[in-house]
Amino acid sequence: MKTMGVGDLRLVAPEKFPAPEARWMATNAIDVLDSSKLHRCLTEAISDCTAAFALSARPREWSTQVLDVRAAAARAMALEGDVAFVFGNEQAGLTNDEMLACQYLVHIPAHPDFTSLNLAQAVQVVAYELFMVSTSTPFQMRMEKPATVADLEGLYGHLEQAAVQSKFFDPASNSKLRTRFRRLFSRVPDMEREEVNILRGLLNALQKPKSK
Repeated sequence: MKTMGVGDLRLVAPEKFPAPEARWMATNAIDVLDSSKLHRCLTEAISDCTAAFALSARPREWSTQVLDVRAAAARAMALEGDVAFVFGNEQAGLTNDEMLACQYLVHIPAHPDFTSLNLAQAVQVVAYELFMVSTSTPFQMRMEKPATVADLEGLYGHLEQAAVQSKFFDPASNSKLRTRFRRLFSRVPDMEREEVNILRGLLNALQKPKSK
């Protein structure tokens, strides 16, 4: 990370931290390790980010926004605010819920005969691609505040609440409505906080009891 100018490391429920072996391996990047932030869950870790990119070899149906790592780096650098690249652990990768918390699915292209990359290699490839984009792409100003992951999670919860209240959605059913809400809004690039507020304001108005 430090080699490529990336310093914001967020760890989600690490099995052991601090760990002596991590310090041994960090060599001259102890400052990145010491400044890392610990979080109980992924949603908490990325709540202030405007977008989250999940690294996984999952099939396309897990996200409508599927990018190779180079396109993902370019996309991330074009967004305002903090963005997150999310990696699973070495053994199991990301869970289904962690995948759904992200707006983009990112693949690292590799030879089909041997596609395996370990966690450190995957992080290095992503950090390299971000560095290359950052050194060649001019900074672009954006006037409106982008929606954060927390803003979008609030919208998803509000949509579900309105769907249940209107009897459009039964939480006990096997409906994929929750997933489809997320897939629908993942198709909207650069969603702004004001746009989320407009949608939630509309939902509030529709939920108010009608006067007789």
